[in-house]
Amino acid sequence: MSDLATLEAPVTNPAVRTDWSREEIAALFDLPFTELVFRAAAVHRDHHRAGEVQLCTLLSIKTGGCPEDCGYCSQSVKADSGVAASKLMDVQAVLQSAAQARDAGSKRFCMGAAWRNPKDRDMDAIVQMVKGVREMGLETCMTLGMLTPDQAGKLAEAGLDYYNHNIDTSPERYNEVITTRTFQDRLDTLSVVREAGINVCSGGIVGMGETRADRVGFVHALATLEQHPESVPVNALVPVKGTVLGDMLADTPMAKIDDIEFVRTVAVARITMPLSMVRLSAGRESMSEATQALCFLAGANSIFTGDKLLTAPNAGDDSDAAMFARLGLKPMEGEEPLRAMKAVGGCSGGCAA
Repeated sequence: MSDLATLEAPVTNPAVRTDWSREEIAALFDLPFTELVFRAAAVHRDHHRAGEVQLCTLLSIKTGGCPEDCGYCSQSVKADSGVAASKLMDVQAVLQSAAQARDAGSKRFCMGAAWRNPKDRDMDAIVQMVKGVREMGLETCMTLGMLTPDQAGKLAEAGLDYYNHNIDTSPERYNEVITTRTFQDRLDTLSVVREAGINVCSGGIVGMGETRADRVGFVHALATLEQHPESVPVNALVPVKGTVLGDMLADTPMAKIDDIEFVRTVAVARITMPLSMVRLSAGRESMSEATQALCFLAGANSIFTGDKLLTAPNAGDDSDAAMFARLGLKPMEGEEPLRAMKAVGGCSGGCAA
């Protein structure tokens, strides 16, 4: 039976799988668009409240000066983007921002630092931030680069809920985007985070001039992890002038990924990782409401809200509230499926023990 034929049966209450083949994922991408979105929507409704979308806020707690050469990033020292390097923010200033995010309806507060890896001297302040944000009743997420087991242990002890470490793209294309670390480095950090007992947030960026085969490889790498990430952010490249990819793709047809192909990527992520939160992340400010609505229909159920994502612009709180009103959506209430299952000890196959 062909891979496409095996996908012709209705997709309802699917078992969580971590053995997806690239051929199966490619067959999903090749489905007629309306059929793919229909199947993704069915999977989504089996595991999530269809009318709810999680609101998250992302704050840059240390901007610029990163020694990595990520071709998409304006915070790299290799980029001529005009982003100045700053020191780590004061703990109290971070907590004030978290309080504002909570008051605006955010459920999760994410903190990002432009580091290859955190220095041990910064860990005390990082721990204070995690503890302070959790005391406000917010979920916490950090993205600080690569971690040692000791650093991950300190974050776990502080109560960090999530650690974000994106795989960015397919294993085959990775070294065309980044040369200062390897794809395996990314996987190693995800393993360190898992072993520390912290939930994983890992996704990537599409629209970097990659092929569909690369998007297949990107989803495959996440969907075949021993345990699926609890959160899977899907970013559309924001081509920033002065970055390698921003300059390379400027004024070309590849400067913006096709909206239908972006929705396809969201839908395939939803089908292959049914319990994960799939988040619309960077690039949303340039998407129409219709495109975002298709993404929600295809299973995206988390967004970053606020005016800025690290250094990139983002749709603001008021704009999102107006869109939610038009679409009949509401901010998510309650626990995410993977975390809820872990709490009652009912997690298996693609879910952390």
